[in-house]
Amino acid sequence: MRSRFTLTRLAAGLLLACAVAVSGCAGGSDKDTGSGSGSGIGRVASTPVRAGAPLKDPEELVSRDGVLRARLDVSRRQVDVAGRKLWALTYNGRYMPPTLRIQPGDRMELEVRNRLDKYTNLHVHGLHVSPSGNSDNVFIHIHPGETFHYAYKFLKTIKPGTYWYHSHAHPMSAPQVAGGMSGVIVVDGLKRYLPPALRNITEHVVALKDFQVEGDEVKTKDLHIGGATNRTINGQLKPTIRIRPGEYQLWRLANISANIYYKVHLQGQQFQVIAQDASPVDRIWKADSLVIASGARYDVLVRGGPRGSTQLQTLAYSTGSAGNQFPEVQLATVVSEGEEVPPVALPAAFAPRVDLSDAKLAARRTMVFSENKAGTLFYINGKQFDPDRVDVRSRVNTVEEWTVRNDSDEEHSFHVHTNHFQLMSVNGRPYKAHSMQDTANVPARGRIVVRNHFLDYTGKTVLHCHILNHEDAGMMAVLEIVK
Repeated sequence: MRSRFTLTRLAAGLLLACAVAVSGCAGGSDKDTGSGSGSGIGRVASTPVRAGAPLKDPEELVSRDGVLRARLDVSRRQVDVAGRKLWALTYNGRYMPPTLRIQPGDRMELEVRNRLDKYTNLHVHGLHVSPSGNSDNVFIHIHPGETFHYAYKFLKTIKPGTYWYHSHAHPMSAPQVAGGMSGVIVVDGLKRYLPPALRNITEHVVALKDFQVEGDEVKTKDLHIGGATNRTINGQLKPTIRIRPGEYQLWRLANISANIYYKVHLQGQQFQVIAQDASPVDRIWKADSLVIASGARYDVLVRGGPRGSTQLQTLAYSTGSAGNQFPEVQLATVVSEGEEVPPVALPAAFAPRVDLSDAKLAARRTMVFSENKAGTLFYINGKQFDPDRVDVRSRVNTVEEWTVRNDSDEEHSFHVHTNHFQLMSVNGRPYKAHSMQDTANVPARGRIVVRNHFLDYTGKTVLHCHILNHEDAGMMAVLEIVK
């Protein structure tokens, strides 16, 4: 979205761009709030933000005997964010909250307690689970002081890989996620497709999570997508990741930021993709860089290079003339050291293939993403989101083909809840998909074609742009899956 500020906001943005980080804690109230206190513009830090510490994977909450029971306390707290004390919106008092780790066929019971002064809720992004009742129901409002009990039953066929959880409280999803309310979910089982020599592979969560600063807090008000921001991995600024020469590691790359894109690149190495959006690939494919739109994930194998250090970066990326120009930024230092690991041959084939190319189609639809000239209001098929209106009705156990057309001059991150889809073409060119997806980038003034398979579950859910500023400003529609 374009930079559209008053002179006051522009001045504040220029000061933020000059700041290395914010100053230390300035005292203040510990009152819980859902949108931040708006306590002024960023200030130049008196001491630099600490960088370069070893990468720390988030704490894990792991299922036992087929059940994961956990509590998520939602509150505004002063926490350590990339080496500084800042007020942030947290799960369990942490800017980088626990990773929820489950097995296919498990149950998950989450007690969510809201200590903010705004309502919230919880979305388990990408998981194939019921959108109704007390499961992945984004129409739930957990009001201040309330506790809600979520219960999810996962099929044994659920795909292994990396998912995530976050607030989906319309129209506050962007402030709450940007404030810190996002974490990772892992469904185990991906390693079974690896060669025996890699079954005990070292793995890392690489959660890409950014924050802007305002005063002594993580910014939640008047969010500008292209504003000065701090890109972290697991809440750490430029951590160090260690690997042995020749060693394969499994990295779970997850864009759990509210709005921004990443074009991730590891100098001197290629990523070997084994899953996209928690959908294992049929064939491992290689990439020098990966564009990770807002909400998207990749599970990749990374092989240690010659002894020495290199950089994990996000490269410069433009989302269009009406969008944003993201600069090149170092995300981490990767140090290759120690005894060299013997080579391991990777298989040509990986997981079973899923292909909807020859599926019988129950319907063809067109979804048009557009925005007003000022870039302040966003639409799907000319309408803004209304939770009381059903925009699309689809039948369970059928396949539909959707053309998603972008009539704006900036890219949008298309996301559908409950089921994955197959990307068929981009701007009229056939796309060779090696897996299903739940998120896909739609080029500016372009179009994609996807095929949705509505499996297992009925109920009301949504489709939307996962640039959460756009979602909050109307770019979301209600999808009802019926019998």
